Amino acid sequence: MLNRSILIGRLTRDPELRYTPSGVATCTFTLAVDRPFKTQLGERETDFINIVTWRQLAETCSNYLRKGRLTAVEGRIQTRNYDKDGRKIYVTEIMADNVRFLEHTNAREAEENGGGPIKGEENELDFLNDDLPF
Repeated sequence: MLNRSILIGRLTRDPELRYTPSGVATCTFTLAVDRPFKTQLGERETDFINIVTWRQLAETCSNYLRKGRLTAVEGRIQTRNYDKDGRKIYVTEIMADNVRFLEHTNAREAEENGGGPIKGEENELDFLNDDLPF
């Protein structure tokens, strides 16, 4: 069996960080992902997908992600349901285990990092270019 999802989109709101009663961090946010086609009116439709992260990844997302930021998320699709006022409510969300920040939060940060990757990340292109045999 395989349950894997990879999404790239923009946050619709700032992430919300919470802690379970046992002290485990969990962060939720919504990712707006454009569909790859346009409607008959020439408009692009968007899906709004709920994302959940846990532990250290949750705290990192809460600290660095903001509304509008382009982000890649990798994880598994999970469904759950609950009763509310006699109605069954179904929820589908992505349980993320990998989140990538795809752009700098502002121009100043981009200048400080030389327009390259976020501080602390290796420049993968430089690494790959050094290993090429030609």
